[in-house]
Amino acid sequence: MTPAELRARLLTFAGSEEAFPFGSETSVFKVAGKMFALSQLGADSLRVSLKCEPQIAETLRAAHAAVLPGYHLNKRHWNTVVIDGSLPDQMVWDMIEDSYDLVVSALPAYRRRELGWTADAPAAPEQPRAR
Repeated sequence: MTPAELRARLLTFAGSEEAFPFGSETSVFKVAGKMFALSQLGADSLRVSLKCEPQIAETLRAAHAAVLPGYHLNKRHWNTVVIDGSLPDQMVWDMIEDSYDLVVSALPAYRRRELGWTADAPAAPEQPRAR
């Protein structure tokens, strides 16, 4: 997975936007003003930090060397995923989608409806656009 593919995937979710509140080197991906992912896309080692339910976060860390406690984040709720090819791309995509869904599920009902998301049927991301 390349930085461009990661960025494109993060921007496929309904309402997703990229911002740079921590400087031009750190991309922060938000939905409804709430962060669901962040990454230094230009770094030598590609990583993405994702929100995760605490019990699942611990399980993923124990099972995969490429899943670490969230770097400079609340380690109970965030994982940093090293994208080095040791995890299948689909697994990374699933963790991204789970992070987005976790953030959206905490939004007020009217915001979830605006995004086309319900608890029973989260809004499916569009296919990544070629750049």
